[in-house]
Amino acid sequence: MYEVRITGKFNSAHNLRNYKGKCENLHGHTWKVEVFIKGDKLSSEGFLCDFIDVKSALKNCLDKYDHQYLNELPPFDKINPTAENLAHTLFTDLKEKFPGLYEVVVWESEDARAAFRLD
Repeated sequence: MYEVRITGKFNSAHNLRNYKGKCENLHGHTWKVEVFIKGDKLSSEGFLCDFIDVKSALKNCLDKYDHQYLNELPPFDKINPTAENLAHTLFTDLKEKFPGLYEVVVWESEDARAAFRLD
């Protein structure tokens, strides 16, 4: 099995609704996002997928959140902008373009992350 991992980053602010603690207040993060694609066959050129294509698609997804207040953007105007929900949203946005996508990991800080993956 082959695997490709691409990372990206963006900055944004959010606050958690219906949460009791510091994170109910407006605060920001430099989010790190990892995208994992796997497959058992390579193209005739020897690629599982082109790094450039994955980087471009990830950048397009992240650009809409960069330097924004997540709570005002769909779908986070309706659901809590947690790392878990962000991972699921990014997974959904990228899955159609990359059928081998099986995991998206969102790092909120150096020591805290959430993931959405297919098992």
